[in-house]
Amino acid sequence: MAGLTSSTIGRKYAMALSAMFLLIFLILHLTTNLLSVLPNRDIFNTASDFMGYNPFVQFLMQPVLGFAVIFHFVMGFVLEIKNNKARPVKYASNNASANSTWMSRNMIISGAVVLAFLGLHLYDFWLHEMNYKYVEGIAPDAERFWPELHEKFADIWRVVIYVIAFVLLGLHLAHGFQSSFQSVGARHPKYTPVIKAIGKWYSILIPAGFIFIAIFHFVTQ
Repeated sequence: MAGLTSSTIGRKYAMALSAMFLLIFLILHLTTNLLSVLPNRDIFNTASDFMGYNPFVQFLMQPVLGFAVIFHFVMGFVLEIKNNKARPVKYASNNASANSTWMSRNMIISGAVVLAFLGLHLYDFWLHEMNYKYVEGIAPDAERFWPELHEKFADIWRVVIYVIAFVLLGLHLAHGFQSSFQSVGARHPKYTPVIKAIGKWYSILIPAGFIFIAIFHFVTQ
């Protein structure tokens, strides 16, 4: 790991691998949460109970996920600092908008906002779970998950924050999806257009799915 992160290319490669892991996680996370909009609440409760108490998920996958999130954002900030130090003086004339997209120029900003949102998300759900299971030691209740999720979106301000955060996540993904594949060497005239197309739809559908869940639970209070 030290060798992989000791160079700019290595850091980009490692960051891309962590990004791919998080891309898969977002699909799984959205799939589980979409069960909460089904008429049968037991389906979501059952899935959440499994995820919340399964030892493999809790004591292996959850720490790995936490490490991947921290590693990805730390590498992002490190690369941004390294890039700024490598070019301390701005060019006199630099038409950035003509050479790159807004997303690619502001990945650090969208990433920082998404990171701040993760803090709220962890406070809303993960911290609650830790308190429920390990601090208060309340007995498992497989029927609690849907009401807890539903209650979180009773306030419009929280829904607004979630919507803004997922829009910015979409912008972050719009560039990050393709960039992660390029960083691991997936550059080919035959495959690049396919990767771009998948990345475009991914960056739209994933955030849209989470936004739909938040709005659904707000309007069905």
